[in-house]
Amino acid sequence: METEIQQETQAYRPLGPSGLGGWLILVQIGLFATLILVATQLLNYNLPSFQSEYWDMATSKQGELYHPLWATLLVFEASANLLLLLFSVVTLVLFYRKKSILPRIIILLYCCNLLIAIIDYILQLNIPLIRETGQGGSLRDLIRTGFTCMIWVSYFLKSERVANTFVR
Repeated sequence: METEIQQETQAYRPLGPSGLGGWLILVQIGLFATLILVATQLLNYNLPSFQSEYWDMATSKQGELYHPLWATLLVFEASANLLLLLFSVVTLVLFYRKKSILPRIIILLYCCNLLIAIIDYILQLNIPLIRETGQGGSLRDLIRTGFTCMIWVSYFLKSERVANTFVR
């Protein structure tokens, strides 16, 4: 009986690299950084923007900074950051449990992050105050997000370590 268990255990042992080492260390750091940055963004920017004085100044026709897209932008950014925060937590749980669905989920996370960045950039470009002051997201940030997405999606699709690690 004991030899059967040993044989089964050996049958599932990967031949190549496995475990949460290698390039996956950078993925872990990135996921934790995403949690911290998005939570900070939500607390310091998104939630305060819904306070009546700021909201009215940006979204009311009588407001000093009024533009019809401000409300859309503020709601979109808050919703997107909340989604990214929750998505990152779920991804980290699946990551440390080494679930087989993780590669698909993390690819979806990177692609959603890119899509959110594109939509946010377009919305910001259409608000003259943001465009003129340059306080919104830059094209450089958008390109960096695109490269990050390309690199990590490729890694999760091709990596032998990923295939050997996320098997549960």
